[in-house]
Amino acid sequence: MTIPMTYSAEAAAALADGRAIVALESTIITHGMPFPQNVDTARLVEQDVRDSGAVPATIAVMGGRLHIGLEAAELDALGQAQHVAKLSRADLAACIATGGTGATTVAATMIAAHLAGIHVFATGGIGGVHRGAETSFDISADLQELALTPVTVVAAGAKAILDLPKTFEVLETLGVPVIVYGQDSIPAFWSATSDMAAPLRMDDAVQIAASHKMRAAMGLAGGQLVTNPIPAGDEIPAATLAPIIAQALAQADAQKISAKAVTPFLLDRILDLTDGRSLSANIALVRNNARLAAEIAQALLK
Repeated sequence: MTIPMTYSAEAAAALADGRAIVALESTIITHGMPFPQNVDTARLVEQDVRDSGAVPATIAVMGGRLHIGLEAAELDALGQAQHVAKLSRADLAACIATGGTGATTVAATMIAAHLAGIHVFATGGIGGVHRGAETSFDISADLQELALTPVTVVAAGAKAILDLPKTFEVLETLGVPVIVYGQDSIPAFWSATSDMAAPLRMDDAVQIAASHKMRAAMGLAGGQLVTNPIPAGDEIPAATLAPIIAQALAQADAQKISAKAVTPFLLDRILDLTDGRSLSANIALVRNNARLAAEIAQALLK
């Protein structure tokens, strides 16, 4: 059986010419913000990749086809679509096989990027171990995917609503390299720093690309997580966020929100409780990650 894949003209040309290319996820479009801000943001991030010397490939499933890169009309259509599935490893193939439409999470985007021969992927933040996971067992498939699929993922750390120490402990157990870009503490998504020490520090894209290549040469499974701090002018300090996150978590618990619904619910509540600051910070960090991913993709070619 062949995989029904469609490449945008831009992505197809870049892959054929051997140019640097960066994969981008699509849940930020369908589950991250309303139309038209979602499409406007997606276009900004794609342009950041281009301006930094690489080609963007936003990944999604539309009408049972795995899209590697979206044309302008397709991006508009996805941004306005209703009841779009949120796809991870467990349901990506089923969505394609049944002719569905779905947006790709970190795990699903990694799978699709690898299938398409794309080695670098930029996102906002990865999923991880949810608070209270010792009783709920709610752990994102993103962590296992990082241990399986050889893609370098650039993110601003794990989403701050998660149990960050447990998330990075699981990544260590799974053998996933966590590389902090340019500082000695792991960034905490909306906040540039945390009290967690950097397991690995690298200060330029060339070092990160060399590590990616060395893992491949050694036959090591899985990818790398590059944690890139949000620009200082855009961050929300962790001390400001802590009580807001606690309030959002209490509301989710009171309403018995669970499984895939937890993250969108919490992000929406935090958006309200920060008067929109969390969304502005989210856009800034995604754009910052896209620029660094483009540099890494170019370094991989040298």
